Parts: sequence; C-alpha cells; structure tokens
Amino acid sequence: MTGCNLNCNYCDTEYAKHDGENFSIDDVISKIAQYNCKLVEITGGEPLLQEDIFSLVDVLLKNGYNILVETNGSQSIENLPKKVIKIIDWKTPGSDVGNSFDINNLDFITKDDEIKFVVSNREDFLWCKDKIKQNNLTNICKVLMSTVNGKLDPAELCEWIIEENLDIKFQLQLHKYIWPNDEKGR
Repeated sequence: MTGCNLNCNYCDTEYAKHDGENFSIDDVISKIAQYNCKLVEITGGEPLLQEDIFSLVDVLLKNGYNILVETNGSQSIENLPKKVIKIIDWKTPGSDVGNSFDINNLDFITKDDEIKFVVSNREDFLWCKDKIKQNNLTNICKVLMSTVNGKLDPAELCEWIIEENLDIKFQLQLHKYIWPNDEKGR
C-alpha cells in the first residue's frame, strides 16, 4: 500500500511513500488469484491509512485467504478481524519516530500476532528490552528483532539477544538480501 504517516530515517521501502497505482478491490483479488498461494501480506507504507483496507480484508477472508497486516504501530488495529495476523513495528528511538506507537494496540493483539523492533544500535536494543519487560510482551504475542540493514551487524544483535537470554525471535529483512539496493520484488 502506498502512503505513510511516518518518516523513519532508515525506511527500507521509500518507494511505498509515493510510487503507487490505484486498484479496485476486484482488481486486487484478480491479481492475487494469479498466484498459487493462500497467504496475503498487506504492507506498505502504512496500510491502515487506506480508506478501503477493512473492505479488502473482508473480501480476502471471504475468499479463503490467510492474511497478515504489517503496520507501523501508529494506527489502531482494533478494527482488524481476529483472524488477521497483525505484525506491528514498534518504532525505536533510533528511527527518529520512536514516540509514534499507539500503546492501545496492546489491548488488541493476540498470541498469534507479532511485535517487531528494528534495532539501530545498542541504545535501541536496551530500549527494546525495557519495552518487552514493561509490557510483558513475550507473554501476549510473538516478539521479533531485526537490524537496520547496513547499520548494525546482525551477528552483534544476535549476541546481545543471547547474552540477555531474551525469549524472542531474530529476523533478517530477507527482501534486502533478495532484492538489494532498493530493488522491488513482484
């Protein structure tokens, strides 16, 4: 989805802020139906800024798709159906938009949902560790950490996670390895 209300200093999908095309819900369903897959991830930009996002989600669910919605955490997830897996990016101070998270979203997440932290440096990591503990995150949802590509060595973050014995999942931004240098996949 095109458009974002935040301006993270490490944005890895700058094109999602402005390079978009308008599609009807029927167009989206037709395009998705071309693939032999029943899993759809809606991301962006910020998909929850889209006027018809909830209608799209409803149509996808009615057509038997499993849906993931990846959001920057600044918009309420309250109206997303429980069947939808929410992946919420809780922005760290190193993103320059660290105060954008809607804390009320914690009231609407489930064990199947995920909170993701993208870590720039040691200070971000320690901040994340505090947020995980203060909000009991590992007991209410899955927690993931990844690095800002090119800014923090993934091995270093893994060492910090191991040293602190955090019950979280490390994640690489695979699209940055598959399509490097701001290339876009399909």
